[in-house]
Amino acid sequence: MIGQLIVLCAGAVSITALTVMIGPAVFHYHLLQTALPVGSAEILHIERAYRDALALALGVGLVVSLLAAGLVTWRLARRLRQTLHRLTLAVDELSRGHYSTRVPALGAGTELDSLAATLNDMAARLDAVEENRRRLLSDLAHELRTPIATLSAHHEAMADGVIEPEAAMPILAGQTVRLSRLADDISEVSRAEEGQLPVELRPTSVRDLLDSTLQEWEERFEAAGVALRRDFVMRRSPIIHADPDRLAQVLGNLLSNALRHTSPGGTVTLSATMEGGTVVISVSDDGEGFTARDQARLFERFFRADSARTREDSGSGIGLTISRALVDAHGGTMSAASEGPGQGATFTIRLPGATADR
Repeated sequence: MIGQLIVLCAGAVSITALTVMIGPAVFHYHLLQTALPVGSAEILHIERAYRDALALALGVGLVVSLLAAGLVTWRLARRLRQTLHRLTLAVDELSRGHYSTRVPALGAGTELDSLAATLNDMAARLDAVEENRRRLLSDLAHELRTPIATLSAHHEAMADGVIEPEAAMPILAGQTVRLSRLADDISEVSRAEEGQLPVELRPTSVRDLLDSTLQEWEERFEAAGVALRRDFVMRRSPIIHADPDRLAQVLGNLLSNALRHTSPGGTVTLSATMEGGTVVISVSDDGEGFTARDQARLFERFFRADSARTREDSGSGIGLTISRALVDAHGGTMSAASEGPGQGATFTIRLPGATADR
């Protein structure tokens, strides 16, 4: 506001000085063009009237202008100061970790409203990151509790002589392996959610990929008493730009999940078809299925829809999370569907950019 007032005062002084110096001289020049004699009382009276009228009009005009400009400047400066103060308070709250802070509607112009909206969007993202961090720590503590409790109990039992070391060693080794696998899974899912899993894209035959996956899993399904079927509705094998190793990892996670949720005597079907330029790969089973409530959380890390199963048999609960991240890295999508508990489940992968080969 002080800067604005300085500019206004400088303008007023300049206008006054120029008007006083130039105005009377111009008026006197034109007055001499009349028939009035030079130095007459009429000319002096007319010039004095001009100067008085000019001074009065200029003085009143400048005072009114300065008051109006000062009032407008003060109001604008006050409004801008209040707006910036609210923004500063919000940023200060965010810097202290209060990510639920939001800047209310400012109504201070397009630029400041856009800044407030951007700040709110950043706060929402930070809040989501913080919520994910808290959930990850909670999930991690939950996952570590069981193996640590088992290790502690068996160590105490050995110390008290209740159990022989030879009998406890298999259990201790198993829990140690589980902790090591959990650490690897956490590292993998963290990189997946950050989009840092390496993906080397190259032309890949979909049929070859599915055939190799079936060959790898046939023996496991046979040993579990679950039928593994194929259903390829494709006259020619499409070619996609993909990382076959990563896609094999995705299919392996889906088949492992289907095998775990399907009872002996059940069936799991690996199918593939073309929809325009999109390859659609599905893994369907007639096993446990899931509820509509569970469907919304299937791809969350550490989530298990089968709460009745033991943690030893149900995996770490991040396979689907990693699988979806890998499919996203290929520019595709992954979805899940089930008609309800006991009605089986279907996981569908859609990969774009397919071309016919053979």
